[in-house]
Amino acid sequence: MIDSDLLQMLCCPETKLPLTEADGLLLKELNQKISEKTLKNVSGQVITAPLNSLLVTKDGSRAYPVVENIPVLLADEAIILKR
Repeated sequence: MIDSDLLQMLCCPETKLPLTEADGLLLKELNQKISEKTLKNVSGQVITAPLNSLLVTKDGSRAYPVVENIPVLLADEAIILKR
């Protein structure tokens, strides 16, 4: 869980939209795709590590992994959620 004060300061590096924590349903859906080896990030790299936490843009178009409680807000690490 990301500190709420920190979360208020964070935004998507591409869209500049605010971020919120992903719900369990989205995490489950994306982890299923990871187990099927079908989930890729923006750079085209297949994601292999299960996701425990994600930050999602306000419009729901992109998600960023949180690794060991540290948001990975790199544009190439984003997961596109909507086309």
